[in-house]
Amino acid sequence: MMQSDPIGFFLALSFALGAFLGGGWWCLRRRSQARHLLDTPTSKIRSAAQGYVELYGVLEALPDMQIRGPLTGKPCVWWRFRIEEYRSSGKKRNWRVIESGASDAWLRLADGTGQCLIDPRGAEIRAAVREVWEGSQRHPLGPAKTGLLSFLGGGQRYRYSEERFHVGQPLYAIGDFRTLGASQQGFDRHAAQGEVIREWKGDYAGLLRRFDSDGNGELDEQEWNRVRLAAQLEAEDRHRHKAAEPAWHQMGKPAERQPFILSNSGEDELARHFYWQAAAGAVLCVAGAVATAWLLGVQHW
Repeated sequence: MMQSDPIGFFLALSFALGAFLGGGWWCLRRRSQARHLLDTPTSKIRSAAQGYVELYGVLEALPDMQIRGPLTGKPCVWWRFRIEEYRSSGKKRNWRVIESGASDAWLRLADGTGQCLIDPRGAEIRAAVREVWEGSQRHPLGPAKTGLLSFLGGGQRYRYSEERFHVGQPLYAIGDFRTLGASQQGFDRHAAQGEVIREWKGDYAGLLRRFDSDGNGELDEQEWNRVRLAAQLEAEDRHRHKAAEPAWHQMGKPAERQPFILSNSGEDELARHFYWQAAAGAVLCVAGAVATAWLLGVQHW
């Protein structure tokens, strides 16, 4: 049979190898992600170290941000949607995705010690709120088709799904954490002094007016010493003003292959879910290996 249908054999072998390799990859990936979640301690925003951290807090609204779900119109702080169209051709019936999208608006997480802005782009997001329903129009917020208009539209079926984050919901976040602001930066007096001097040299005439005490149009060594001292004092004064400004924290996708996850569920529930997915991947991997061995054995025979 295999020799009389080489195309069918190679298709079957491709599916078996795909299941073997894909299942193995998925198993290892989900196990690794579960271990990352369980091995990373939860930090407080105010005292979190720079780098890969885990936070847990409550979602807050950003000022002047009015976000609504594109399919329901309900207020939220993040959304993701999908619109599917029902296709029927002979015996083949399936739902086909015709439109999808996700919000890229930043989120704000608060944990009682501080606030952290989160860029959700590139994150694996698991929202507790998910609505799924069906309708007869491509977009549920558009004008409804009724009577003759519905008939002329072909009676098409659509399925909609929308996921959302809302203000006040708990949020688990694990990703790359950075604190920005001059108060978090070390002060290099020599470099700061040099930056001020280069800035003053841009207006050399003004520099001469300030420090050319003998009026000869040049700065001698003593006058340059005065310039350096004044620049040092100016640099220190600027640093003090910047250091008084509040620092702000943000989280985004890690540069390395570490999980970046935002979820309304805690780490224990997420880890259990990932372990179950890893087990499913292992089963698929074993099934693919058995099928591959069987197909190669039959072909050899």
